[in-house]
Amino acid sequence: MSESGTSLRDPAHRVSPRARVMWTVTAATEGAVAVAVLLVAVLAWEVPWWTLAALVVVVVGWVAVVPRWRYLVHRWETTETAVYTQTGWWARERRIAPMSRIQTVDYAESPVARLFGLASVTVTTASAAGALSIDGLDRDVARRLVDDLTRQADAVEGDAT
Repeated sequence: MSESGTSLRDPAHRVSPRARVMWTVTAATEGAVAVAVLLVAVLAWEVPWWTLAALVVVVVGWVAVVPRWRYLVHRWETTETAVYTQTGWWARERRIAPMSRIQTVDYAESPVARLFGLASVTVTTASAAGALSIDGLDRDVARRLVDDLTRQADAVEGDAT
C-alpha cells in the first residue's frame, strides 16, 4: 500500500493507438533491411539458405508480436505529485518521478513519429536511473503534457536535486 492507501497499479493512460502502427512500420523496415543483408550474404558468400528462412520467420514474428505487446504494456499517468510510467515488452519497468525531482521536461518528434502525428515526452529528474520517457503520444497530448508538467514542477517547492 502506498501512502495514499492505494495499491500499486498500472498507470491510467495508454499511448496513442497510432504508436502501434508506427512501431510495426519501424520493425518491418528494420526487418526488411536485415533480410536484404542476409540475402546478399546467401547469394554472395554461399551462406546456407536456411539462415535466411530462419531470419524471415523471426522478423515476421517480431513484427507481428512486439508492437502490439508494447502497446498493451506502455502506459503513463500524471498526478499533482508525480509522473508514472510503465514500459517494456520483455522486461517491464515502472518508474515514478515526484514533481519535486523534475529538472526538465522535453518534447521531441522523430521523423517517423511526425509521419504518424506522434511525439515523445522526456522527464529528466535528479535520479541516477535516468530520465523517464513517454513515447508514442498523440502530438497534442504531448504538448499539453509538457505544459502541464512544467507548470506543476515549477509550483512544487524544492530544488529538484
